[in-house]
Amino acid sequence: MDDQTKNLILAFALSLAVIMGWFALFPPAEPQPGDTVAQSELLPPPAAAAALGADGVAVAEPLVETARIEIDTPRLAGSIAVTGGRFDDIRLRDYTETVDPESDLVHLLNPSGGNRHPFYAFFGWSPRGALDYDLVPGPATPWQQVGDNALTLETPVTLQWDNGAGLIFTRVISVDADYMFTVAQEIENTTDTAVSLDPYSLIAQHGIPTDIQKYYISHEGLVQMTDGALLEADYGDMVDYPVSQSERIPTHETTATTNGWIGFTSKYFMATLVGAPGQAVTSVAQYVPGADIYQASLRQPTVTVQPGETASASSMLFTGAKEFAVLNHYQNDDNIERFTDAIDWGWFFFLTRPIFRVLNFYHGLIGNMGWAILALTLTLKAILLPLAWKSYVSMARMKELQPEMAALKERAGDDRQKLQQEMMKLYREKKVNPAAGCLPILLQIPIFFSLYKVIFVTIELRHAPWFWVFNDLSAPDPTSLFNLFGALPWAAPETGSLMATAFLGLLPLLFGASMWFQMRLNPAPADPMQATIFNWMPWIFMFVMGGFASGLLMYWIGNNVITFTQQYFIMRAHGSKPDIFGNIRASVRLPKGSKPK
Repeated sequence: MDDQTKNLILAFALSLAVIMGWFALFPPAEPQPGDTVAQSELLPPPAAAAALGADGVAVAEPLVETARIEIDTPRLAGSIAVTGGRFDDIRLRDYTETVDPESDLVHLLNPSGGNRHPFYAFFGWSPRGALDYDLVPGPATPWQQVGDNALTLETPVTLQWDNGAGLIFTRVISVDADYMFTVAQEIENTTDTAVSLDPYSLIAQHGIPTDIQKYYISHEGLVQMTDGALLEADYGDMVDYPVSQSERIPTHETTATTNGWIGFTSKYFMATLVGAPGQAVTSVAQYVPGADIYQASLRQPTVTVQPGETASASSMLFTGAKEFAVLNHYQNDDNIERFTDAIDWGWFFFLTRPIFRVLNFYHGLIGNMGWAILALTLTLKAILLPLAWKSYVSMARMKELQPEMAALKERAGDDRQKLQQEMMKLYREKKVNPAAGCLPILLQIPIFFSLYKVIFVTIELRHAPWFWVFNDLSAPDPTSLFNLFGALPWAAPETGSLMATAFLGLLPLLFGASMWFQMRLNPAPADPMQATIFNWMPWIFMFVMGGFASGLLMYWIGNNVITFTQQYFIMRAHGSKPDIFGNIRASVRLPKGSKPK
């Protein structure tokens, strides 16, 4: 590398190669549709293998028509099915399906038999000893509500069921101001015999969700934490789990001594079962092949209730958006270990987390995510300015050494070892580090990828507006040359289509132009082929980047403008005045020697 322009082009090309190469080498597998079933097949956790039915599963009819308890909080809407006490109707008040504020609220949990993929949670007990499954609460238990109130922040809901054999079960459900339900289960033993039971909670998802994003950069599927160890598994991984000898379905089981949670996550939303901090729990992930159901359950220690006594167990259910502030609150204030890691920070978590924190800080300060991205860009460039300065000084010194380097090559001839030794000696004498020019490049690549990750996976960027028609910085540029950016009376091509790729939006065009102008700070290479490649490279990358998120394009436009400004003043400070207009005029003419014969 003999100048800053080549370094910046290399940084961009390598960064882009990392992302595009990853998708090329590891294309997402197409989800296979599951078998359509007429009924749900759910496997409550067994206390022992002998407690299972003949086929190893307990069958519950889909719940469509049942009495319901309304959920009414500032952030949640929906209902709980009284039959089974199922959490199967959860909508998020703060999030709509599209950028249109009148579109449907995001449905996170859905009942069986509806027009959305069934996704629900329920709580129950597994019997031990001679106690039968029919005598403990399960997915189809006919609970009775005590009172008739809705579930609100101020009014918990109480459910009760008498099994008719001396055991009375009570369930108290409460909810906080965000997305966490607490379910306290109690059992009263009025018999003359002690009973033992295992409390559990379970999330069931029928088939692979239809709205799965299928990007390897974002994890979607099972997520769990066991005593500080985070585990992520795709739906395909769950299918390939070893078959449990006792439960006879693919199963993965881990036991936490003090802290555990497990559930299913999409890019932005999550439903997770959480054990009480400090309590031992067993997390179990399973796949039911015959019904194409993915299950995540939390099994708590065995409870033994003596005659005339009462025992209880408690656990939690998170159903909401993966907002960093909310997850961080649960992690720090409620001691739910590593809950913020439900956000897929990726390999460069040591960069993505602080980058997000700075971006979130600017968003809170400015109130607009678009301007926050530009403020973040300026901050990153300011941090890297000393390195950029040192890089240019090093490259300037390397240019000064060119005559001496040419003389060394002439003296060494074909003796490459002698040439290398003489070059290293020259570098030491002149105190020049040839690698210093590449140091900013090494930081640019992970920073670019980390910002791409932050924009892609954090819900704070979802539907985040900037100005004008840019109302979702996580989505591609909605403008298009096809309708002159809205001036003509027809719609822009659909995002992702060939037409959308051909008729670029405003941001990709600005990106290509800013990159092209940045390259004009230096004269074109003397070699005609290199000059042609450098001349076309910005426009090629402009089309490649055209479908990327608007927020990422904003970052690169800002980065190009700031880099142009930095390099211009650094060059002036070292006595070199860039002939920008001369370089532009030279770039639009055919390089010398390239005229057709």
